[in-house]
Amino acid sequence: MARKREREPSRDFGESAAVTLQPITETIEKNYMPYVMTVIISRAIPEIDGFKPAHRKLLYTMYTMKLLTGQRTKSANVVGQTMKLNPHGDASIYETMVRLTRGNAALLHPFVDSKGSFGKQYSSDMAYAAPRYTEVKLDSFCNEIFRGIDKNAVDMVPNYDNTMEEPLLLPTSFPNILVSPNMGIAVGMASKICSFNLAEVCDGAIQMLKNPDTTADRMLDIISAPDFSGGGYLLYNRDQLREIYEIGRGSFKLRAKYTYDKQANCIDIVEIPYSTTIEVILKKIGDLVKEGKLKEITDFRDEIDLNGFKLTLDLRRGVDPNKLMAKLFKLTTLEDDYGCNFNVLIDNIPRTLGICELLNEWIRFRLGCVKRELSFDLKKKQDKLHLLLGLGKILLDIDKAIRIVRETEKESDVVPNLMEGFDIDQIQAEYIAEIRLRNLNREYIINRIKEIEDLQKEIADLEALIGSERALRNYIAAQLKEIKKKYGIPRKTMILDAGALEEYDEESEVENYKVHILMTKEGYFKKISYQSLRGNDEHKLKEGDEVLVEEDVENVDELLFFSDKAQVYKVKVSDFDLMKASQLGEFIPAKLGFDEDEGVIFMKCVSKYEEGHNMIFLFENGKGVRVPITTYETKTNRKKLTAAYSDVSPIVAAFYESEPQEIMLISSGGRAVMFSSELISVKTTRTSQGIALMTLKTNQKITEARLIPKEQSGELKRYRKTKIPASGVVLEQFDAGSGQIKLGE
Repeated sequence: MARKREREPSRDFGESAAVTLQPITETIEKNYMPYVMTVIISRAIPEIDGFKPAHRKLLYTMYTMKLLTGQRTKSANVVGQTMKLNPHGDASIYETMVRLTRGNAALLHPFVDSKGSFGKQYSSDMAYAAPRYTEVKLDSFCNEIFRGIDKNAVDMVPNYDNTMEEPLLLPTSFPNILVSPNMGIAVGMASKICSFNLAEVCDGAIQMLKNPDTTADRMLDIISAPDFSGGGYLLYNRDQLREIYEIGRGSFKLRAKYTYDKQANCIDIVEIPYSTTIEVILKKIGDLVKEGKLKEITDFRDEIDLNGFKLTLDLRRGVDPNKLMAKLFKLTTLEDDYGCNFNVLIDNIPRTLGICELLNEWIRFRLGCVKRELSFDLKKKQDKLHLLLGLGKILLDIDKAIRIVRETEKESDVVPNLMEGFDIDQIQAEYIAEIRLRNLNREYIINRIKEIEDLQKEIADLEALIGSERALRNYIAAQLKEIKKKYGIPRKTMILDAGALEEYDEESEVENYKVHILMTKEGYFKKISYQSLRGNDEHKLKEGDEVLVEEDVENVDELLFFSDKAQVYKVKVSDFDLMKASQLGEFIPAKLGFDEDEGVIFMKCVSKYEEGHNMIFLFENGKGVRVPITTYETKTNRKKLTAAYSDVSPIVAAFYESEPQEIMLISSGGRAVMFSSELISVKTTRTSQGIALMTLKTNQKITEARLIPKEQSGELKRYRKTKIPASGVVLEQFDAGSGQIKLGE
């Protein structure tokens, strides 16, 4: 047998092998935080111009390629050129382009005029063609996002390898941040901005230009609701939308649009919510058909063609199409929630803003762009005026100017001699010296001088405009009116009043009838029809098992199963199949997916959650509590509630109380106490321990709790207590081995 090898002592490798300890906070700060900031600022979160860096780099590249006015070019050309600004790879650049195209139909106002297959926003399987096959150019709408970019409207910064410049932002002349939908997931934060109708957004911006303190409620009257390229309906809830307009967060519901063809007895779904796809809808409908929950449909298929979107459902004879659609709206994403999170980078700081705040920030940004653009024009006009003023000085003596040029021996002395001869500066002298000989006539010079008056007036107007914020706001408002008139389109997503819609009632689809239910102590459940009960079949139970709860209920009622792990499981009676009394029943922990080693202790069937009715919980430590049954009512169809009762002490028993009941507690010490349930405190917090009911000695516990029928309570009056906590009375007949009372012997 080989000897166990002894551990070798560590070797000394000198200072070069020394381990430098670094606090985890410092590691995160140096190594992780730069990545986080890059993702937030340079990738995932849109800025006030409504674009992420990837969008901006692509569109600017197309602008420099003169694709705003030129012919279409292959997408591969654009992708290649964009890599000069965006080094993240050709695949991601092309995917970015796809979403901006007219062909993909993701935007109300596409930025890219496309030719070829670019897939569709409403389909996850409809793939776009390779970039070598498709062609693109900038849509004329892009004139509005580049307006003033060649007039120093925005800052230009070096690209990643410092070989060219790109704009820090695009000088959008309308609030594109609210017109183009955008979504991004950064590190520790995300952004999801829905689109709004361009015409309404322009009106909203004009209102904010006039009154920066406009409220969200007033803005709702102008920008009525979000608008999506996919159309459909928006279920209008003013309170929900006001929250989004105020704080920039919230959600609303979108619903599909459909038509019914009576002759063919089919439903054609022609528009679906922007947040879903046809593949998701088809899969869900298929699952419902397989489960037997959608028997109204004989066939369903995708009929998308060159005419656009269409999903067709063939109906069985006699099916009400409106009721069927109400059911589908409830069970599929034909009605879907759209969550909003208006998280935008403002001066490189992520901020979540409401509609009015966003518009005010855009106005602040746009005022800066317009000032810079107008200042650029002003400088050009001032420079031209300066040249013309110099030209005006030679009008009085053109011959002198010619003589100075002719008599000057060296070419380098022409400009200095003109400066000295006419008292003009170098720039003016250079301009005069460059005038061609044929233009040295009085007519040409007089015509140029006539421009001076017009230029002086234009310069004065520009200076007045730049110096007045009110005038600048009116100038921007005029631009917005022009954009609205030129590019505004009617709403695609129509508005429906959510309160006036008929909701699908799932219970109305379930057949209702009287049934008999029971649950055993071991956790087996049976639902038996009255007809089967009349067969006088004996209940089959496992050996040693006994019936714990048994009652007559209706098939549409709700069942609450309380477990020994302080959880309650909610399910409908209709979710169980009918069976015979001679069958063992369904094992509840397996049927409802209980946790490991979790058992059921009590079942209650509820047709409605009534005030004044309570659940009673009794614990081993001698405490008990009454919890209103209404605390277990939920607005949504939740299947499981945690913290159903206190888990501080193991539970002994649970009962349902609709009226006062007599309860007997039995301790491991062979004592018992009986009292009215009215003495137990009612606590609205489900996890409350309640109050002490029975005084226990050290190492003793409650082993049994039972309800005592009224007719039997008189025989047990010696155990009755009117105040709690109370010491128990020694049981007359007590089985020390089981710790159970033997009543009736």
